[in-house]
Amino acid sequence: MFVHCVYFWLKDGLSQQDIQAFEKGIHSLTSIESVKHGFVGIPASTDRPVIDRSYSYGLVVVFEDEAGHDAYQDHPVHDDFRNNCAQYWREVKIYDFVS
Repeated sequence: MFVHCVYFWLKDGLSQQDIQAFEKGIHSLTSIESVKHGFVGIPASTDRPVIDRSYSYGLVVVFEDEAGHDAYQDHPVHDDFRNNCAQYWREVKIYDFVS
């Protein structure tokens, strides 16, 4: 399995309409054919010193293998998300791992 974890820090001052557009975009990524499992959410309420809750949204998508991840990166839905939603975030961090 290839696991792709993406964390987004949204810009301050976004309107509710902007946030809804971002949410629609991020959820669209889980519909890409090579995604075996996809999860979108906001930080949980857990609060311990080792937990980073500073991000706005998290995305975790799981692929069968690296080829599935590569197909996802080149998919038109992924391109649309980047082109239409990058205006909403100030920072993105990605953590990939294989299992």
